[in-house]
Parts: sequence; structure tokens; C-alpha cells
Amino acid sequence: MTQPAQAKNKGKQSKLYATYVKPYPRNVKGIFRTAKWVTLIVLLGIYYLAPFLRWNRGPGAPDQAILIDMPARRAYFFFIEIWPQEIYYLTGLLIIAAVVLFAATSLFGRVWCGFACFQTVWTDLFLWVEALVEGERTKRMQLDKGPWSMRKLGIKLFKHFLFLIISVLTGGAWVMYFNDATTVIGEIFRGDAGSGTYLFLFLLTATTYVMAGWAREQACIYMCPYARFQGAMLDDESLIITYEPWRGEPRGPARPGESFEGRGHCVACNACVQACPTGIDIREGSQLACLNCGLCVDACNEVMDRFKLPHGLITYDSIANQKSRAQGQKPHPQLLRPRTLIYCAVLIIVSSIMVYSLSTRDRLKLNVIHERAPLFSRMSDGGVRNGYTFKILNMVRVPREIVFEIDGVKVSKTSIIGQEDIDGPPMLPVKPDQVGDYRVFLSVARGDVPKGSVPITITIRDKLTGDTAQASDIFAGPEE
Repeated sequence: MTQPAQAKNKGKQSKLYATYVKPYPRNVKGIFRTAKWVTLIVLLGIYYLAPFLRWNRGPGAPDQAILIDMPARRAYFFFIEIWPQEIYYLTGLLIIAAVVLFAATSLFGRVWCGFACFQTVWTDLFLWVEALVEGERTKRMQLDKGPWSMRKLGIKLFKHFLFLIISVLTGGAWVMYFNDATTVIGEIFRGDAGSGTYLFLFLLTATTYVMAGWAREQACIYMCPYARFQGAMLDDESLIITYEPWRGEPRGPARPGESFEGRGHCVACNACVQACPTGIDIREGSQLACLNCGLCVDACNEVMDRFKLPHGLITYDSIANQKSRAQGQKPHPQLLRPRTLIYCAVLIIVSSIMVYSLSTRDRLKLNVIHERAPLFSRMSDGGVRNGYTFKILNMVRVPREIVFEIDGVKVSKTSIIGQEDIDGPPMLPVKPDQVGDYRVFLSVARGDVPKGSVPITITIRDKLTGDTAQASDIFAGPEE
């Protein structure tokens, strides 16, 4: 560096971070804006109203269609009931969701980010409220730049009051998925709800208010990991928001009626930048902060209509199609390609496994726990006794009468705690949709005592329906 340059830069410090510039998205009309409104209304309608849907499961069972009942350790989704032992279904759902996300990104770009992500949906809602209270883009900018006054303070307080109402409703709706909706609403207002309910209500209220009211696009750009790795799922055939430089350049200001001979169709109006919720300029190419919401497409098409120019200067298209158009060729979209076919195959396989497993799953299960201290007891007649805990899962809403058999050793006597005075074969009654817990002692006569530990199989059977379940364990005997 020369001495004049060193002197000029002396005392200056380079900035590690760029100065934050708050975007003020302006309202636009078009197909993408309409699609976002429809998606927002549908998703928020489902989120806020789903806890009030009812589903009759019989007497004594919760009738809320979608419910995660933590005290009872059950999850309900209409006719599906998931027990803690079936948590692996959650793994299957997560795999399906991930594959759907990967496939959608490969085909349609960041369509999840632009339309269906909870951060996008609630940010859109908060931006609509902000525009309703503070006015359109120019008025919002003027209000923020202007000095503080009673009017400005009142507008800001009213806006954030509405933000808080939406946030409370969001937190309240979340709590209702873990409690009976109509019951927990009354408990919250009466102050009778549990501390956990109020804690989660506060946490969801606070996160909604902070993320949608303040963080907004910064959460998408800096906090969300999906923005970092979604590029690995895109290829030249993926649909993304693109700008056609071969058609738009060289850009420059223009007036309606002027000839566009020898120049590009971009009139440098910056309408696309003003409509972008993250404040980027799509004309600079695909960027990490682009959510693929398409609002810049709607804004550009409005300008093209004023100048009587064709739509599509900024469009939702693939890089391959853009190259074809630039060369004057007809584009040929390729939705079926190796990447998407692999995603579809994985999705079909995992979904089929899930459906088959749900439709054929057992409604009677047995868990056996062998007593460890002591492993066995020596009887006065020379026989050996082992103790077990039987946990019988009755996963239907009718009572069961269970009988059981032991294979692997010759049992001479079976004792069940609580049934000492019962004559006849042992019977294990289990209440509807409950876990029957029994302590069972198996005795083997002296002549049949095994040396060391041998494997055994316990088979239980419902006397009425014939449903069976099995569990394996050991019968422990002396080494000599």
C-alpha cells in the first residue's frame, strides 16, 4: 500500500459485521401473494382450530381428536392411538417429513421457506398487522425515521399490543394440544392451570413475539440451518426465483410509452427489492436470503404491465430453462430425474412400512422383568423358585382376561401376588387401555431344576379373542 493510501486509511477500523438495514416490504398483488394468503389462512386455521375437533373413542377416553396426553402417556390422532412403547412411529414421521422436504426442495426450491414455514407464516401475519396499524411502506419508513411523539408512541404501543395478543393466542393453542382444549382455557383464566401449562404458555408467547415481531427475516438468514444446506438439494432443474439478465440488461430508468429498442426491460425501479421480505436484490443472482416466496415476481409483473411488456423478467423457473430461453430455445422441464426418483422411492418405502406397521400392530403386548436379587430361591423341598414382574399392555378399550403358558422349563407351581386364595389356573385381568402389573413366582420341582440359567418363553393369551403375545427371559438355577 502506498504512503498516501496508508495515511488515508489510518485510524479507520474495518467492520466485522455489516450494518443492519431493516426491510420495509411493500404490499403487492399477484399469484404468489394470493398463494401466500391462502396458505397462511389454511395453516393458521388448522393450528388454532384443530384442538377443538372431537373424536369419540368410547367411555372414559379423551374425545379430543388431536391430543398428546402426557400424564396418561398417550398420543391421539383421530383414530390412531400411540403408546410410549410405539415412539418409533415418531421416528418414521420425522423421516417422512425430511424426505418430503428434500423432494420438495429438489423440485420447487425453497417452497417450504417461502410459504409453509412457521416463521414465514407468523411473520407474514405480523407484517400484515404492522401495515394495518402503521400504513404502507412509505408511511412506516417515515414513522420510524421521525422523532418520537405521543402519536408515534401510541401507534407503536397499539401495534405491539396486537402482536402480544397474537402471541398469547399462539402459545395458548400450543398448550391445548397437550390438554383438553375447552378445559384448559377455563383453568388458565381462573388461575387453576398447572405451573407447566403457564410455563409453556409464556415460552411460546415470548418466542412468537420475539421471532415474528422482532427477529423476522434475521431468523431465516442467520438462525435457520436449512438455508445453509438447502443448496446441496438443488440442481439446474430445480425451480427457483430467477432474474433474466439476457432480457433485463442493460437496465435503466424509463417512462411508459418509451421505446425499449437497444436496451433491457428492467427499468431499475427497485420494486422487486421493495417487495422482498428479506430486502435482497434478486437481480444479483440466487442468494442464501432468498425464501422463494415469489413476491418480487408479483412486483415485477405489475411494473411490466405498466410498460406493456411481457411477464417473466423475474420468474419462478429453473436455471436450465433460463439458459434455453437465453439461447432462443424452448425449455423442457424435467421433474423426473435421478434425484427426485430416489426421494420418491424412499418416501414410498418408508410410508408403506408405516402404514403396514400401523394397520397390523399388536394390541396386546407383554414385558417381563426378572427379579435380580436374588436370581432364584432354594425351596425347602429342594425345588427352585424365580420371581418375575409381568407388565401386560391392553391397548384396546375393552377388559381382558389373560392366561399364560411357560415354555422352556417344567413349572410345578405358579404363584401370583394378590391371588393366593384363588383356585384353578392363574388368571390375569387387565382393565381397558391400561397396563396390568403382576408379580409372578414360578417354581420348579427338585428333579426338574436346570443347571444354571436356561431360556424360557412366556406366552399370554386373551381368553375371549385369542390374541396372544410373547416375551423371552431366563429361569435361573444353581450351577451345581
